[in-house]
Amino acid sequence: MSIKVAKFGGTSLASAGQFRKVQEIISADKGRRYIINSAPGKRHPDDQKITDLLYLCHDRVRQGRPFDDIFTLIANRYLEITRELGLSLELRDRLVEIKTKIAAGATADYAASRGEFLGGLILAELLGYDFVDPAEIIFFNANGTYDPGRTGKAVAARLAQHPRAVIPGFYGTLPDGGIKTFPRGGSDITGAIIARWVQAEVYENWTDVPGFLMADPRIVKNPKPIEKITYRELRELAYMGAGVLHDEAIFPVRETGIPVWIRNTNDPDAAGTLIVSDDEPLTQPGTITGIAGRKDFTVIALEKALIHSELGFARRLLSILEEHEISFEHMPSGIDTISVMIADSQLDGKLEPVLEAIREQFNPDSLEVFPNMAVIATVGRGMAYTPGIAARLFTALANAGINVRMIDQGSSEINIIVGVATEDFEESIRAIYQAFVE
Repeated sequence: MSIKVAKFGGTSLASAGQFRKVQEIISADKGRRYIINSAPGKRHPDDQKITDLLYLCHDRVRQGRPFDDIFTLIANRYLEITRELGLSLELRDRLVEIKTKIAAGATADYAASRGEFLGGLILAELLGYDFVDPAEIIFFNANGTYDPGRTGKAVAARLAQHPRAVIPGFYGTLPDGGIKTFPRGGSDITGAIIARWVQAEVYENWTDVPGFLMADPRIVKNPKPIEKITYRELRELAYMGAGVLHDEAIFPVRETGIPVWIRNTNDPDAAGTLIVSDDEPLTQPGTITGIAGRKDFTVIALEKALIHSELGFARRLLSILEEHEISFEHMPSGIDTISVMIADSQLDGKLEPVLEAIREQFNPDSLEVFPNMAVIATVGRGMAYTPGIAARLFTALANAGINVRMIDQGSSEINIIVGVATEDFEESIRAIYQAFVE
């Protein structure tokens, strides 16, 4: 029998009714043997995510404040789901244990991970599947990085003993036995890891949207869905802010070419978006796949005569950023100029010390700072080697009266990145979309 790994997000498991939908989806295909769950998400816009409440409990303890009221909300949510599903599962002892450990100073990672842990117990009971704690099969190194070697062996050996299992997402174990979480949204990564090591036919990622859209629907009205996208294109769009799937979830399945299928729990018959190998044949040259962008960047622009003839100039500039623990996004350059684009979150309180270090190191002819910048990536394999794509993009921006402040194109030619003023961000995306799609 083929193996499918199915991950269900927080909105897919936000209530007993949503759990029932998940049960129906899994029952409809016996190939869905390994199920990854997120913690319950919002039931309505004014609701709170369980993970957020658990982090808040930890913060209250750290501040020396009581958290009983918050934990009561958490406990009641799980008890309500269990009761409405008619399960005999008893969670009260588990809840007492978790509350006691949080009160005793358990880490934030431990507190946050209990959302998936409890949800996984409920889902396993509902489905009649085995429960496998990821703390026993997903491992991190002492520095907090994911350990694929040890994890791969453990996953393959353990799940060979469990033909069907629920594995909570988001967390694993450090060498000292402590709980370590992936970044927020990391249940996507857990699902990809499991799919990789059980050699799944497909990794299904069930959420509350119909798949990837060509642009943000909050900016572009009714953007077209993306039916098929490659790992590389997805990586570009996800990194630039397109949601649905955590950008790091690509790597485990990309190694073995396992396709990822984004699907909608509330509309299981919808086509969704299929993420395929980069080697998939190109069917529509001259087209784009999607548009995404991010705001809140600052550009530091340095100019100095004969900069191109100074050996190690760029290295020394980047060393200054490294010394201040700052990473950069883009670094366009010219004959006598070089610029670095940095997320504002990286520069918090560090801009002036960085500028001073640059002045001391290089004595530049000019050193300017351009705040309130945004970057927009137009992505698509169909763009590569197609004449006129860039002209079409920049003509659209010019016709919309938008000044392009930065241009960068990847060596693979599957993306064109432009920097614009933050105030022009939404209009820029609409202009590019209209030029290529409408």
